[in-house]
This record gives sequence, structure tokens and C-alpha cells, in this order.
Amino acid sequence: MSQFKAGFLARTSHELRSPLNSLIGLHQLILADLCEDPAEEREFIDQAHQSALKLLQLIDEIIDIAKTDFGTNTVELRPTAMSSVFVEVERLTHLQAANRGHWLEAIAPTPELYVIADFQRLSQALAALIDASIAYMEEGSLRLTAQAVADQPLVQIWLDLCSPTAVWSEPADLLAQVPPPSPELAREQFRTRQAPSRGISLLFSQKLIERLGGNLEIVQQPDRDASEPLTRLQCQMPQAPSQVAPA
Repeated sequence: MSQFKAGFLARTSHELRSPLNSLIGLHQLILADLCEDPAEEREFIDQAHQSALKLLQLIDEIIDIAKTDFGTNTVELRPTAMSSVFVEVERLTHLQAANRGHWLEAIAPTPELYVIADFQRLSQALAALIDASIAYMEEGSLRLTAQAVADQPLVQIWLDLCSPTAVWSEPADLLAQVPPPSPELAREQFRTRQAPSRGISLLFSQKLIERLGGNLEIVQQPDRDASEPLTRLQCQMPQAPSQVAPA
């Protein structure tokens, strides 16, 4: 987790380099009159347009992280029912899970379980983690649960990924990665690459949850059958005192 947090410059540089390489390669082909016919030239222009849109999306994600980190994104902290958050998160993510053939189980906590949070922002952070997990999982299932921590004013939210794919891992030194040797390969790698990356998604959710007064970490696998690999993302949020939680 410290690698994700400390490598913000490396990560953003790595994120932006792929669509830029794709744009440059496509424009080089067009300017050098290497298109076979007007139809192919139009296809390259369309691909360049899609790369530009993806680049804009990445820049928006990075700006949102920066605003969250510096506290300029407005949050409204109030007692928030975790059951309502789970309903919203499932609404935002269930179609993607179904389309990719993954089983998503959001086990709603008891109606009495409340946290101090911004409803929309907490839902957004959890949905971003689930979306990124689904995008990078080749197979497996996801389970979202929450429970109060005994003898502490905290609520633990767990996202368990039962998948043989190591979703939440990537090279620490992103800047050291060698760029593709040709514009064609750069375009193909970018076309097949998920965006935003796992690192940006995790960093975004981490910063947002910290802004809400909680923390996010990847924890050691609970004891279970080693034949069923499990990755657990754990979010801890301050629990709302029962006397202020709405009925």
C-alpha cells in the first residue's frame, strides 16, 4: 500500500504515457501518408479520438485524486447507514459483474450499523474498488461485507476476492518500464489495456476514504483452504454513536 501512495508521480506518468504513445503513433501514420485508403485514414482518426477521450478520462481521475488529497473536494460527514451504502454500491457494480461472468455478493449489514461518512463518496470509493477488481479478474467471485469492531468505535468493510488472478499487484518502479518498441505495439497495448489501472483505482479509493476519516489497506489472507486464493481489501470507518444514528 505504501508503494501505491508514494509512487503518485510515477503512476500518473505511466498512466498518461500509453494514450500519448497511441496518439503520436496514429498521427505519425496519417502525416506520413501511410494509410492505404481514405477508409483506413478515417479509422486511424477514430482510434486517435478514442485515445484522446481515454486520456481526458485519466486526467480527470488524477485531478480528482489530487483534489481529494488536498481537501478541496467537498465532503459532508454525517451518520450513514451501511445497509444503504451496500444497496448503492451493488446498484453501481452489479451489471459489470454480470457482464464479466463474476458472482458479486453484497451482504447487507444490520440496519442499525452506521458510520460517519459522506454517503455518495463512500459509495463511490467502494464501487471503484469493485469495478477495478472485476475489470482485472479473469475468473472468480467477490463478496462485500461489513461489521462493527468489538470494543472499538470502528466499522470494518471487507471486499474479498476469490480469484486465482493477482488483481492488486503491479511493478513498484513504473517509470523503469520500457516503452513499446513501435507505435503499432503501443496502440495495441493501449487498446487492450484497462483504464484506469489498478494503481490509480486503489489510490483514488484510498485518498477518498482517508478524506472521510477512514483507512484502506490490503490485508493478509484469512486462514482458509489454500486451493481457493483470496485477496482481502479492508476499509475501516468511524462508527456513528448509536445516540446520533437516525432511527
